[in-house]
Amino acid sequence: MGIRLPATMRNGGAWLRRLAGTTPGAIGTIALVSVVLCVLAGLTSADQLSGKITRRDAVLERTEPLAYAAQTLYVALSAADASAATALLSGGIESPEVRRQYQQALADAASALADATTGAADERTRTIVAQIVADLPAYTGVVETARANNRQGFPVGSSYLHEASLLMQNSLLPNAEKLNEDRLAAVRQDQHDIGALPWATIVLLLLVLISCGVGTFVLLGRMNRRMNLGLAAAAGATALTLLWIVAATTVAATALDTGKSGATSRFETLAKARILAQQARTDETLELITRGDITTAETDFRKHTTELADLLAAVTGSDSAASRGLLGWTAGHAKQREAYEAANYPAAVAQAIGNGADSSATRFAQLDQTLRDNLGQQRGQLRDGVDSAGAALRLSPAGTLVLMLFAAAAVVAGLWLRLKEFL
Repeated sequence: MGIRLPATMRNGGAWLRRLAGTTPGAIGTIALVSVVLCVLAGLTSADQLSGKITRRDAVLERTEPLAYAAQTLYVALSAADASAATALLSGGIESPEVRRQYQQALADAASALADATTGAADERTRTIVAQIVADLPAYTGVVETARANNRQGFPVGSSYLHEASLLMQNSLLPNAEKLNEDRLAAVRQDQHDIGALPWATIVLLLLVLISCGVGTFVLLGRMNRRMNLGLAAAAGATALTLLWIVAATTVAATALDTGKSGATSRFETLAKARILAQQARTDETLELITRGDITTAETDFRKHTTELADLLAAVTGSDSAASRGLLGWTAGHAKQREAYEAANYPAAVAQAIGNGADSSATRFAQLDQTLRDNLGQQRGQLRDGVDSAGAALRLSPAGTLVLMLFAAAAVVAGLWLRLKEFL
């Protein structure tokens, strides 16, 4: 047996159906639906567009700085490893400058690690950070053991340094690279959210336009009114809101420049290029530590420098300062390899870590500085694009809300005049 509604409810429902079938009832229904849609579209628009501006602030204040810090962490760890190798190659007690470089690299790594993981709450980041925090003291401890043995002239120092470098290459740097990739992905996601069209708002605005069209059709059929000024004004305000949202979002997406040749891609590519350069520099110094077969190290060096050359050609051009710096560095490395293969180990070491204008160390330092400058330039362009995107959206939350409240008021004003004819 079905549920039977109370008589008052059944009578009320029948009365509403009869009212909706009348012209005043139809006009009232159209007014109610249109006003609700206008207010809902205005509130949704304000919420979604405000969210985009919040995302923009998050990129500038958090996401992008964290990505830059993650890249800095990787470079600092690689620099520490290269400095440790340089200290061992120098023999005996390393120079104060080499020692300072190593300590500064560790300080930079610690600072970058703190910056890159500020406020991290996800499980993946916590796992990566925990591993780095656990491995870094172990690495520095083994390096100090290698240093102590090297100062006393014990050959076992090179074995300790090799062990430390393996920890760096197999754990510390891969984890730093994961962190760097995650942070860059977060920047990409925030940019996507800023530049994406707010489809919920667009659908609601289209429903408002449909509601205004249905209202006009009803008035034409029942009252022979070709146009209602209130509905026309509401439709115009809604169309203007729709145009504003699409235009502002499109301008924001264009300012972000997230295409394959955009500032974000160039920033990511240069960050990867700097990492590859550090990897190749580590290969270059470590191959002299073991004083054995350097075939594997040379293969790794050529692999990293070839990838680096391709990235630089794609981003800066094959005749850029960075590309020329890479050629100069690889030429210096060729001299180092020739000296080593000629059994002139002191000359190979001097070429690898010396202060001469043509030494590998000097050429690499010049290349790294160029990459750092280029990366800073692209970072500035990325941040400028995000800032411009926010500027394009700045007035849209309040502006579109005001337009849709005006549209709701126009619907009420326009249809009230028609309802008054029946009072």
